[in-house]
Amino acid sequence: MTQSHPDAPSSSVSFSKTRTLSVLVENSPGVLARVSSLFSRRGYNIDSLAVGPTENPNFSRMTIVINVEDHALEQVIAQLDKLINVISITELDPVVSVQRELLLVKVSTDEKTRSQVLETVQLFRAKVVDVAQDAVTIEATGNTEKISALLRVLEPYGILELIQSGLVAMSRGLKPGSISEDKK
Repeated sequence: MTQSHPDAPSSSVSFSKTRTLSVLVENSPGVLARVSSLFSRRGYNIDSLAVGPTENPNFSRMTIVINVEDHALEQVIAQLDKLINVISITELDPVVSVQRELLLVKVSTDEKTRSQVLETVQLFRAKVVDVAQDAVTIEATGNTEKISALLRVLEPYGILELIQSGLVAMSRGLKPGSISEDKK
């Protein structure tokens, strides 16, 4: 007889986990509203949502990041699949996909701190996109961890303003995320 550790989770326990969905939809008015209202009606919070056109102007791709339990994810996918404008849904594993965010951040600088901020920009392979007498605006792209780390390093200098895109992601190689492989 095998005994499990008393603190070990039972196999019937389901934990919340951040999930990334790539949803191919028709590029038509109202689709975003229908998809986002589906999440709202079900009481699921969207952590990140990015939508844009694809290589085919008839389609758009939504990258949706949600934090749900396994059974809830199955329900979300089933409900999304019922929407007439949804062509395909793919859960993207971070290990076998490319995931990036865009950050624009304005940081307070003066004569003493400007060189330190510029060194940080180089360290994170970011770019300076605007320079003023009292501030530097920085553009950075990367995974969520890189963007968070950059913000932590810049915070002591004084973040004056920032905007962050939602996560965008796609599978590596020719995978079911490409339109040629999806049902049409």
